[in-house]
Amino acid sequence: MLLTFAVLLICQCVGEGLSFALHLPIPGAVVGMLLLFFGLLLWPSLLHQLEATATELLRHLSLLFVPAGVGISVAASSVQGHWGSVIVAVVLSTIITLAVTAAAMRIFSKIENES
Repeated sequence: MLLTFAVLLICQCVGEGLSFALHLPIPGAVVGMLLLFFGLLLWPSLLHQLEATATELLRHLSLLFVPAGVGISVAASSVQGHWGSVIVAVVLSTIITLAVTAAAMRIFSKIENES
């Protein structure tokens, strides 16, 4: 479990480093996830090794939202007067996320049914 956790952290750290060094317009965590994705494509056996650790991390995912919640609480005073914009942004981003997820699900369901 420690080795697979290290693989996940290395992917994130390398992604952060690449994003910073190359001045990429996307976050380092996303670059790290792409590295992990391509690593899983190249070495499918890695999936079975990472699965138990990833499942355990997902069981405790709610703990990872605590820092974000604290950050929102601390920054709440700077948002005063902009609540309308914040609410519109949250609602629109939620609707867009749901629409993109539904479209992706339809596409992948069709692909799975064809094979």
